[in-house]
Amino acid sequence: MDAIAILNIVLRLVIWFLLTSDLSLPNIIIGLGIAFLLPSSYRSPSVLKDWLGVLWEIIIAIPQAYIEAIQMILRPHNNEEIVRETVKPRRTPGLIFLDIFLITFTPKTIVLKYDEQGWYEVHRVTRRKTPNLESG
Repeated sequence: MDAIAILNIVLRLVIWFLLTSDLSLPNIIIGLGIAFLLPSSYRSPSVLKDWLGVLWEIIIAIPQAYIEAIQMILRPHNNEEIVRETVKPRRTPGLIFLDIFLITFTPKTIVLKYDEQGWYEVHRVTRRKTPNLESG
């Protein structure tokens, strides 16, 4: 079993434990069974480097989420925009899930739609830009 397959199983287990909130032995056995039985028919040439990069981004996203939450509390973010972001190349379904998780984890952004042609539709809240009255 290669490293990518192990990471896919770990990701499935983490999702299972987050959904069930139960770390009892029977639930761990059920989670392992589901993680191994779920089909993984889509395979693309993914590398361990991509997985490690996403895991590093998750570690960075945790303090960023707190910073953004404090910014939203102290200064109102009344402006909204919907932007399209491209999906990084060579993304497996597990990596796409983690990308969507990362975007949605921070309070200022949420993924509205994933387009299988390589786009995320992202809703973003921003501070309203005040017009510069001195220019002119």
